[in-house]
Amino acid sequence: MISQSWVNHGNELKLFLPKEFNFQENIKYLARNHNECLFHIDNNCIYKAIPIGEETPIIEVRSEDKNHLMIRFLGDSKPTCEKMSDAVARYVGEWFDLERELSPFYSMAEKDPLLSKTVKSFYGLRIIGIPDLFEALCWGILGQQINLSFAYTLKRRFVEKFGRCVMHNGVTYWVFPSPKDIAGLPVEELESLRMTKKKSQYLIGVAQQMADGKLSKEMLLDIGDHKRAEKMLVQIRGIGPWTANYVLMRCLRYPSAFPMDDVGLQNALKLLLGKDKKPNKEEIMKLAVYWTNWESYATFYLWRLLY
Repeated sequence: MISQSWVNHGNELKLFLPKEFNFQENIKYLARNHNECLFHIDNNCIYKAIPIGEETPIIEVRSEDKNHLMIRFLGDSKPTCEKMSDAVARYVGEWFDLERELSPFYSMAEKDPLLSKTVKSFYGLRIIGIPDLFEALCWGILGQQINLSFAYTLKRRFVEKFGRCVMHNGVTYWVFPSPKDIAGLPVEELESLRMTKKKSQYLIGVAQQMADGKLSKEMLLDIGDHKRAEKMLVQIRGIGPWTANYVLMRCLRYPSAFPMDDVGLQNALKLLLGKDKKPNKEEIMKLAVYWTNWESYATFYLWRLLY
């Protein structure tokens, strides 16, 4: 990890960026679906409400130059203390994976026949994270066995029915529901959003585990090993290897997490290889032989080829 730092500029925070970061590449990724409900992009700026303890600051994230990101607080949502400012800066830093030293990944990828052109095309792209574990698990479950467009539709319905919102200048900013918001709901409430009964049960089950303190981000991070963390996650009903590795990749930031069963990854490899069929698991393992400890970034960059 590299050292991430920031300074307070009154109503704004200035984050110092690592060399291997390109704001335009990251904002292109964030803009890939118009139905996103937890942030919006306008005039090359990202707007989002971030729940920090009892406060919910609304922020604008923009690129100052190639070395800095600026975080501006909208309205009266400016943090009331330095600790809150630090929490917001850390959230944005985690969202964009700014502490990751990517030069070893690029050194490996430039020599890899499948990754070399991809990393040149999207240089500076980071794995856009989902810092909140419950949100990451829900998104993984919602996306199971449906297309991405419908997954976004389900997420919007879920957030707008069970989440909360804050307003600024007539714009609504939604905040993802907490485990406590979902844990006590009957399955029928989620089914009314056109979710399957099983998905509804899975989401409520995960919420109950987190609300009861049986599962947390800290627990998974303390394990310190992605295989052991995966083993813990797949014991939860509704979470298989794909969902577990997706969460390990985008929330817990294990660089060796590898959602090998992902259809998008398979389609990207099929495209690059010029094949008629998607590669199977054994073929993917052979193709990924040099990606050790960077499987998550290799996967993310290959996904990028598809949109």
